[in-house]
Amino acid sequence: MSIVLITGSCGLVGSEAVKFFIEKGFDVYGIDNNSRKYFFGEDGNIVSTKKNLKKFKKYKHFNLDINSSKVLNIFKKYNRNIKLIIHCAAQPSHDWAYKEPLKDFFVNSLATLKLLENTKNFCKDSNFIFLSTNKVYGDSPNRLKIIEKSLRYDLKINDKLYKGIKEYFPIDNSTHSLFGCSKAYADLITQEYGKNLGIKTTIFRAGCITGVNHKGAKLHGFLSYLVKSCISNKSYDCIGYKGKQVRDNIHSYDLVNAFWEVFKKPNYGEVFNIGGSRYSNCSILEAIKILEKKTNLKIKLKFIKSPRVGDHQWYISDIGKFKKTYPKWKLKYNSEKIIDELIEINSSI
Repeated sequence: MSIVLITGSCGLVGSEAVKFFIEKGFDVYGIDNNSRKYFFGEDGNIVSTKKNLKKFKKYKHFNLDINSSKVLNIFKKYNRNIKLIIHCAAQPSHDWAYKEPLKDFFVNSLATLKLLENTKNFCKDSNFIFLSTNKVYGDSPNRLKIIEKSLRYDLKINDKLYKGIKEYFPIDNSTHSLFGCSKAYADLITQEYGKNLGIKTTIFRAGCITGVNHKGAKLHGFLSYLVKSCISNKSYDCIGYKGKQVRDNIHSYDLVNAFWEVFKKPNYGEVFNIGGSRYSNCSILEAIKILEKKTNLKIKLKFIKSPRVGDHQWYISDIGKFKKTYPKWKLKYNSEKIIDELIEINSSI
């Protein structure tokens, strides 16, 4: 028996990974207790996703809090049969973390440490993939020489970081948000278990992850929530930066294919920035322009002057390190293709 254990298995990335690894012939065990509903209300409810996943014979679901002592029992029971752990479970919102900072820390930081310890103690030869975030860089990207254009902020084409933020970019002396801090601990401790303790760990610092299974909410889920709000309400709130803030967008399909490459060729505490890069990025205003053109809708915009704490004015991932390490991996989806999918799924609801 070869088991892939996925935390946050009913979320966007988790559910994509469940299907992918079942198709590869693995038994997939998922841990998810629908905390997203607790974080974001009905907008975040993953019950329909769980129902669909449980139809797969090779999928086994555990309705557990990620910090539950019962997670230890899974490792004890299946131990060396667990070949891969994909740790996607998280509290993913800047804003929400300020409401319950202890909960944010327990979910993002403490749970990661527990999973790493369980991996070391019961399946030390397995591969551990951690889904981190570009928010570990705090708001340092905002200090770059950013220029303003009609629909977006950007860097000049001759800027050394024009292709995006590299892994050596500093994470210190910046404002992260409490969410960014809790994820930074998890990011660093996962590196340490690889480089210091010899566990096969890989850290992905992701930009905006998206796809049709994303339960986008106002506090989290850039493109998913944008398309949902525009189609259902014909309006959208642009929070800070005049709606010109730039995000790169990676489809969950492309991200999970990156996981597969890592599974075949593991690392020991290696960090990769992952995202849409220059291939797939847009500002809020650009995304809305694309949507208006494709739907013939006219979206009413409300501009809120103050940005979210620690938010990026401009962020694009330089994925050159990952592509050099795994040259067979390529991005399939760009932002326009992602928006096409999101329009289709939201128009059918």
